[in-house]
Amino acid sequence: MIQQTPDERVFYNKAFLLSIFTIIYNIIEGVVSMILGFSDETLALFGFGVDSFIEVMSGIGIAVMIFRIRRNPESSKSKFERRALMTTGFAFYLLSAGLLAGIVLNIVSHHKPVTTLWGVIISIISIGVMTWLMNSKKRVGKQLDSGPIIADANCTKVCVYMSVVLLLSSLIYEITGFAYADLMGAAGLVYFSVSEGKEAFEKAKQR
Repeated sequence: MIQQTPDERVFYNKAFLLSIFTIIYNIIEGVVSMILGFSDETLALFGFGVDSFIEVMSGIGIAVMIFRIRRNPESSKSKFERRALMTTGFAFYLLSAGLLAGIVLNIVSHHKPVTTLWGVIISIISIGVMTWLMNSKKRVGKQLDSGPIIADANCTKVCVYMSVVLLLSSLIYEITGFAYADLMGAAGLVYFSVSEGKEAFEKAKQR
C-alpha cells in the first residue's frame, strides 16, 4: 500500500466530506422537488427531483470509491462500486423512459402546470450549490492528481447543465405561459439522463 503524506490525507478527507455533502443535498433537493413538482403539476421539476435521488445512489458509490482510494490509490473498483454504477445507469434509463411517457401523456391531454415558480427558485439554488461542488471537487482532484475524483467533478457539471435546463424552461413558462415550455425542460432532462446512464455503464466496465 502506498504511504500517503499528511497533505494527501487532508485532501482525501475533503473529497470524502464533499461526497457526503452531495448525498445529503441531493436527498433534500429530491424530496422538495418531487413534492412541489407533484403539487404544481410540473413534469420538469418532478423529474428533476427523481434525478436527485438517482444522484444519491451515484453519490454513495462515489463515497465508497473515495474511501477505497484514500486507503489505497492503486486499488481496483469493488463489486459494490460496480453494482452501484450499474444500478445508477439503469435508474437513469428508467427516468428517461418515464419522462418520455409523461411528455407524451401531457401533450395528448393538453396539460399545463399550475406554476413553475418553484422550478425557478430550486434551479437557481441548485446551480449555485452544484457549481461550488464541481469546482471544489475538481480542485481537490487536481491536488491529489486523482482521475476518479476529477471525473466525479465532471459528473457534477452535468447536474449544473440539468439545473440550467430546468431554470430556462421554468422561466419561459412563468413569463410567457407557453404550454410546452415545461415539456421542453423535461425533454432536456431526458437527454442528460440518457447521457449519464451511458456514462455510468461505461464507468462500471473500467478498472
